[in-house]
Amino acid sequence: MYHAFIVDKGGGLSRTLLVTGAAGFIGSHTVRTLVAQGDRVVGLDNLNDYYDPARKRANLDEVRQALTRNGSNEAFTFIQGDIRNRQTVEEFFSSHEFDGIVHLAAMAGVRVSIESPHLYCDVNINGTLNLLDAAVGRLGRRGRRDTLPTFVFASTSSVYGNTEALPFRESDSCDRPLAPYAASKKAGELLGYSYHHVYGLPFTALRFFTVYGPRGRPDMMAYRVLDNIFFGQDVPLYNSGNMYRDWTFVSDIVHGVVSAVDRPFGYEILNLGRGEPVSLAEFVQVIEECVGQKANVVSAPMPEADVVSTCADISRARELLGYAPQIPVREGVSLFWAWYQKNVLGR
Repeated sequence: MYHAFIVDKGGGLSRTLLVTGAAGFIGSHTVRTLVAQGDRVVGLDNLNDYYDPARKRANLDEVRQALTRNGSNEAFTFIQGDIRNRQTVEEFFSSHEFDGIVHLAAMAGVRVSIESPHLYCDVNINGTLNLLDAAVGRLGRRGRRDTLPTFVFASTSSVYGNTEALPFRESDSCDRPLAPYAASKKAGELLGYSYHHVYGLPFTALRFFTVYGPRGRPDMMAYRVLDNIFFGQDVPLYNSGNMYRDWTFVSDIVHGVVSAVDRPFGYEILNLGRGEPVSLAEFVQVIEECVGQKANVVSAPMPEADVVSTCADISRARELLGYAPQIPVREGVSLFWAWYQKNVLGR
């Protein structure tokens, strides 16, 4: 079962929105939700091989099938392209007039970024810069700031670094990222502020906390734990299982993303999580119960770029976006397992 949050726009005119990373985990869910609420969506993704591109094509197929059932398939257009190519981005924007940009395309993952820092900075910083530049390009054609699109940027809880004070608040210092991934996302937030200050671009950065659910990336912790339990492989229990994460189901994240598109601000940074951290040991136990198999847990030290605990203070998102996460961990894992059985195991 898919949980979608549809925002009532009061019968207003349909918008044209760009979603980058549209074939990915969060992007594919965002596309479906935006189209379901009446928007026209242009999806952009380079279908890279960070994980099997066939998974991304399958995500797109799932979205198209759902939209076809609802008679709204024509409202979604997918284009394969790379945000790092400045000319491609400029040509893309010259042929479309977007009311909003949901920028989800990125190189993700803390640990891999340590091995490939140049790639992460190229995609996450230069790619974001290309989009920001193109977004304000219409100022030159129209000369009016009120025509600028709303820019919603996917950031991460990783920007908080090894902050010990919980929960994480948007006002906390974020000047000591532990990995290039976090640094590149913080750079995106700062570039967004510059473009807001100079050009008046409405920019909202959303800091996601440990997202999981259907269509999840195979490298993400929730997916790896489930996969390893099912296939009888070792499950690393970092810090003796006393590693806490603010596990947030994907539909709750999408609710926050869509609400941010619908409610543009001047410049905002908002946390999107549940505000209820759960230990890795307990999370593994919940998956064991869903799958009906015991995990082969092995003790493992904390990875050097990871933190012991994350927890979001979501009070600002609740106030400004009406953000209210709905899916507790047990229900979320059950939904994830149901999707995994159908789409990965083919049951």
